[in-house]
Amino acid sequence: MPRLAHLLSVIGTGVLLTACSSDGVEIASPDVTAAERTACERVLVALPDELDGLPAQEVTPADALGRAWGDPAVVLTCGVSMPRGFQPGASCEESNGVGWYVPTDQFGDLGADLTIYTIGRTPVVELLVPSEHRRDAAFAADALATLADPIKQAIPTHEPCV
Repeated sequence: MPRLAHLLSVIGTGVLLTACSSDGVEIASPDVTAAERTACERVLVALPDELDGLPAQEVTPADALGRAWGDPAVVLTCGVSMPRGFQPGASCEESNGVGWYVPTDQFGDLGADLTIYTIGRTPVVELLVPSEHRRDAAFAADALATLADPIKQAIPTHEPCV
């Protein structure tokens, strides 16, 4: 699995995290259709209370289409737009049946946070990984594997990862 190994090396070896306050991790709520909200809610219900040893954190607002684990928080947000630099046919890394788009400008700075996006699924899921967690390739592999099933079950693929 060279693609998976490449993705894991990128994560394990850079996300603008939302603010963390006493009220929890703030997650911006994207504007979504009713069908997208339903799909996102199915993903969120299926997410674990712990992500590779990181406990779930409270999020704000309480009805946000996202979840957070650990401190600094790894943040999953559902219903986001693809980033500005994304082009159809862009590189796609697959982990456990879920394709992820990793913006090329985030490959080089291993001390930076990383933002990755599901590809070929609507709504799009974004995963924000703080640099502290990128240093542990086992964390990244386990986290992506854990998140794959809830994403696959709630959001079908409309385009395969190529």
